[in-house]
Amino acid sequence: MEAQRSETEVRLEVNRCIRTISTSRDAVEVVASLRTLAGYLPDGPHARASASEREEFDRAHYTMVLKVLVGGLHADWRQRLTSAEHTELWGAFFLQGPPDQALLVIMDCIGTIGQSSGQDKMVDILELYLQNGRVGALLWSRCQGPGSPDSPQLRETLLGRMVSLPDLMANRLYPHNRPLFLSAQYYSLLAQEFKFALDKTCKALKDGQDCSLRFVAQLLGKTCVQGHSEHLFKDLVPHLSASTRSDMVWQRVCWRLMEDIPDRWMESVVTGLVQVVTGPAALARILGNLVVKNKKSQFVLTHKLLLLQYKYETCVLRTLLGYLAQDRERRPLLIQVLRALCQAWSSSSSVRHTPVEQQLYLSRALLLCVSLLSEAELQELRAELMQCMLGGMQCHLDSNVVRIRRIGMVVGECLSSRLNTQEARLKFEYEQDEETKELVSMMDPFPPEDAVLTDRLDTLQISHCSKDKEMGSPEEPVTLTSHLESQGPPADKGSDSELDSDDELTPYDMSDDREMTKSAPPRYIRDCLEGLIFSEDPTRVELSLQAAEGLVRKNPSAAREVSVELTKVLLHLEDKYSTPSFLALRQAAMVALAVVDSIPVAEYLTTEFYSVNYSLRQRMDILEVLALSAQELSKPIAEQGRPSLPPSAAVTLVDPQSVPSNWRQVVEQRIQSKTRRFGKSGAPAPVTATPNRYASVAGFFFFPLLQSYDRPQVTFDLLGSDHLVLGRLVHTLGLLMHLAVNAPVATQMGRSLLDFVWAIRYHTDQVVRQGVLFSVCAVFLSMPGQCLLAELSDHLLETRAWLADVAEGDADADCRTLAMQALVLLDKSLRTQLEPSALDLKS
Repeated sequence: MEAQRSETEVRLEVNRCIRTISTSRDAVEVVASLRTLAGYLPDGPHARASASEREEFDRAHYTMVLKVLVGGLHADWRQRLTSAEHTELWGAFFLQGPPDQALLVIMDCIGTIGQSSGQDKMVDILELYLQNGRVGALLWSRCQGPGSPDSPQLRETLLGRMVSLPDLMANRLYPHNRPLFLSAQYYSLLAQEFKFALDKTCKALKDGQDCSLRFVAQLLGKTCVQGHSEHLFKDLVPHLSASTRSDMVWQRVCWRLMEDIPDRWMESVVTGLVQVVTGPAALARILGNLVVKNKKSQFVLTHKLLLLQYKYETCVLRTLLGYLAQDRERRPLLIQVLRALCQAWSSSSSVRHTPVEQQLYLSRALLLCVSLLSEAELQELRAELMQCMLGGMQCHLDSNVVRIRRIGMVVGECLSSRLNTQEARLKFEYEQDEETKELVSMMDPFPPEDAVLTDRLDTLQISHCSKDKEMGSPEEPVTLTSHLESQGPPADKGSDSELDSDDELTPYDMSDDREMTKSAPPRYIRDCLEGLIFSEDPTRVELSLQAAEGLVRKNPSAAREVSVELTKVLLHLEDKYSTPSFLALRQAAMVALAVVDSIPVAEYLTTEFYSVNYSLRQRMDILEVLALSAQELSKPIAEQGRPSLPPSAAVTLVDPQSVPSNWRQVVEQRIQSKTRRFGKSGAPAPVTATPNRYASVAGFFFFPLLQSYDRPQVTFDLLGSDHLVLGRLVHTLGLLMHLAVNAPVATQMGRSLLDFVWAIRYHTDQVVRQGVLFSVCAVFLSMPGQCLLAELSDHLLETRAWLADVAEGDADADCRTLAMQALVLLDKSLRTQLEPSALDLKS
């Protein structure tokens, strides 16, 4: 009966006060009613209600009172309150009652009121609400007891308001938003309130009080899923890591907090936590064995972060894999991850269809897993790792991409050194760079957390000592004597070395001396040919190879007589004597022959490209010679005696060694050196047109390469396994097409090239796809617009759709870039051709 009577009395008194505040115009009556209602607040000078009355007021009447106060923002009685009375009898209701109800009323009011003084007042109240720690009080109120009895709808509304507060305030206050409502500051404040609530929870648990972390976990998950985990964890995770280092209650609180996060938000929380935490030990203290208990977190940690995503740094991989390897219950998951990584790394389809960055990421994860294995586990998985090493190396070494081949070599070496501790180990020759050094460092053990902190302290001490030395500290003076003493005892002045010194003898000038050779360099092109064919003298062969290019360019008429024969000899020439710069000299000579006698040499090279009994290296050499010679032929012929810089733009330079004796000459020379003199005539000299030597022979370079590409030979399958040569062929054809711009045969070349690349546009090798897109861009650049529109009229929509798909979804970044460039070129060409016709129709 007492409880019912108390409830009735509270309801009658609160209703009377609310009616007075809403209807009365007497400020004295309103202030008296406000003082009466303030008696139900827990803190303040007017607090007089009992615990049961206060509980009834908070449960049934608090929200209604706040709404009445918000409705009286523009009332006359509010304007008559002093500043102290306003804070005591109006603002206190929002800052001392149940924090969840106050927050909802404040946010709803700000969302409904337009720009006015009333909105400014509510924004001020919200700032005070955040600054006075009311969010922490809200979280702690939800942590008390076994669980919150409110409805799910109210909980979801409250979570939405708390998480989206910066966005809501930005929409309402734009462009006059306040700093506290910005994302960085608000979520940093929210992290501080998380710390407060968790601290109170730990103390309550130590005192034997029951607590619930469900609401805090839901707020954490909803904040992370909306993309604010970086700001939140930046301040929260260091506190959790330090608190759980020596306090078991804190560890249990963190474990329960992570377990209470709903599965739909688990991925965002775990991903953000792994990126911010400082090491596997700290991650284990915060997560516990969550990866074993929760299937969602297990999928994220063991599959998604390792096999599907590849944007994370090496420190994230070390933290994640070290966390799996630290506990006996989590150790089987490390073996499971290793098997999945081995399968992905040794898959030929994965190597072909995934970007290089993902291959590097998988390789780092694989090496880290292998480095964390114990000797017993290593012996158990030896056969699987050996199969992964051999199959994966084969897939990587077959790739056309240099980075992928280098990754295969490095991983093969590291796995071999880990598996074969006493037997012969693999060793490759490759260029050392940052990627290879990072991969090799994956095999190093991960330092413990205490060692990392010690290293940081030592680094700071060393930096302070170096600063003291630079400042010249008086306590430790640095003298020249101590430095000389550290170098060792000085030599005796009267030693015999000074008597036998030859320093005073003048050295003989040998700068013009030449090395005596038994053979003289050839002076004629036929002598050079005979030296390359018949001679077994390494010196003569080297001299003939060095003189070949110069003799060909010096006497073109004589070179044309033996051009094909000399090209054949150079193509089949082997480096039997380890000649310096052998490949460069041989290539330069073949390019010179192709430039001097273009048609016969081009016909021979293009014919031999598809012949049998040639190695892939020789076929690649043929393509390189054709491309380089076409580039040289397409360049304009420089006129004899023409200066490299026009006289009008020439600048006179002063020789620093010629110092004149007169100061007037010095000034005059400085003026002359900094003066640009222009000709008297206003019109510039006309540019002289020069013939393009490549335009007349472009067909001989281009069309024979398209004749036999689909005929597999005994040792050569262009459309099969020899995709490295196919990629180089497509690139070469695109280059030959680009160099033939404005040539009469460009239209026919473009039509043939489009038909060729259209059949291989979906090739599995990324180098071939890059060549296809490069060739398409070359066609769009070199082919006349009207001819391009005519050729693509039947396949225009299909071509655009293919390019759009590649630009959006291809695994290789270069392919996506080339596809975008091709789309831009195609749109530009079509727009140029369609705009005049549209204008004619309008006229």
